[in-house]
Amino acid sequence: MTNLGLEFEKPLIELEKRIEDLKEFGLKKGIDLSDEIAILQRKADTLRKEIFENLTPWQRIMIARHPKRPTALEYINLIFDEFIEFHGDREFRDDGAIIGGIASLGGRPVTVIGTQKGRDTKENIARNFGMPHPEGYRKALRLMKQAEKFRRPIVSFVDVVGAYPGVEAEERGQGLAIARNIAEMARLATTIIVVITGEGGSGGALAIGVGDKLIMLENAYFSVISPEGCAAILWKDGSRAQEAAEMLKLTAPDLKAQGLIDEMLHEPQGAAHKDGIAMARAIREAIIRGIDELSGIPLRRLIERRYARLRRIGEFAIREISASDLPMAAAGNEDMPITPDLPDLEGGCDET
Repeated sequence: MTNLGLEFEKPLIELEKRIEDLKEFGLKKGIDLSDEIAILQRKADTLRKEIFENLTPWQRIMIARHPKRPTALEYINLIFDEFIEFHGDREFRDDGAIIGGIASLGGRPVTVIGTQKGRDTKENIARNFGMPHPEGYRKALRLMKQAEKFRRPIVSFVDVVGAYPGVEAEERGQGLAIARNIAEMARLATTIIVVITGEGGSGGALAIGVGDKLIMLENAYFSVISPEGCAAILWKDGSRAQEAAEMLKLTAPDLKAQGLIDEMLHEPQGAAHKDGIAMARAIREAIIRGIDELSGIPLRRLIERRYARLRRIGEFAIREISASDLPMAAAGNEDMPITPDLPDLEGGCDET
């Protein structure tokens, strides 16, 4: 066990350290302590199961942010047989926070894109701490349009706290780049598989998160805003992030229950960073299964389903309100309608 354990893992870390100390002591002194070690090991296994079967949303977020959690490039190297990375958006520059290229999956060519974080300070600076600029999203879109041209399935790996919020990114059209990606992905004439492996925060995730099948790791999260950002906006208090995490319903079990994702992949005991190879194997199987399931659907129907999926995410209920619920100035205005005129929220995927 490394010293990178999370706060809620401390009892387990201490127990596993005792096991290691006993093993080392027995080996050094030539004493058979296998019975004592076996008892402690059973206690550790039971404790580990109790911890990871009863995680809170905030604890899952901490796991999603674990510095040892596998990155997109690590998953790509483990999942795909070959990978050729492409660079640049053909307009400004290459963005290291977004990776993409062509890969082979069981002899089938696919286009792979993803958000990439660094492992150390130098790499994080090169990757802009995994927060893409507009040129990163333009690079991703360029590769997706190329995949559409050659009818290659697209696999998108999402692990990003959010798009880069700096002034230079806004000057180069960050909001427009995100919006354009969402709109274009909604109508791309090819299969799209999205795998949320860690953080799925804000427009940074949404810009590469539109797909025909959404797969999410058990301890990942997917939300329009981070818990810290939500707390800062709602209560002007970022320290209430844990409370915001509970309210946002952003974990994989929550989103699966709401029908916003298609499949939740269970992680190895202790989370994905404990056994990246096993996690990659499960992701590979899910991707192949997803592509096979979707390959028999006609493209027009596939796009209609994808667009309808996006519309369902925006469904909400409207209740009629009484005059007493209206602001004081409006309450005395008899000409003001109780309920506003709203566009028709029903219907299919025809654009009007």
